[in-house]
Amino acid sequence: MDQPDPTPADDTGTDHTIVPVRIEEALGAAAMALICLISFANVIARYATNVSFAFTEEYSVFLLVFMTFVGASAAFAGNEHIRITFFLNRMPATLQRLCELVTLLATTLMFSLIIYFGGRVTYTEWYWEETTPGLGNPTWIYTIWMPILSVAILLRVLGRGWARFRKGRAA
Repeated sequence: MDQPDPTPADDTGTDHTIVPVRIEEALGAAAMALICLISFANVIARYATNVSFAFTEEYSVFLLVFMTFVGASAAFAGNEHIRITFFLNRMPATLQRLCELVTLLATTLMFSLIIYFGGRVTYTEWYWEETTPGLGNPTWIYTIWMPILSVAILLRVLGRGWARFRKGRAA
């Protein structure tokens, strides 16, 4: 009978990566710092002048989405994405590998759909010259990052899958 493989859930290393995960970490930290700075400046402005900055909500929402996608990319690279390891660790090794494969395929499908539909939305916004209601910026400037960062996530997912299922190695 197959023995449970203790390594998949415990494997959080990024040794297999070619592009360092520090890039995602730096981008996420920069986005968080900007959100904090914008929000703090808005609070000070409201307190001092009773008027709020108009751009804070628009930029903060964009930065939050950006930070989420960058964080997801780093999490997939380090095998730190959310999963139910309680059950996974109690399965035989072959079933663990099957679950990892199903996860890889489902994640690949989901982010491929985000790339496709996010690209269509971005193109439509660019084509019709849509602007944001608050500042009048072109909306495609914000939405273009969704397919771009989904490509980064997809590459991290496929890199993790390659490391996990490479012949003779249990990443």
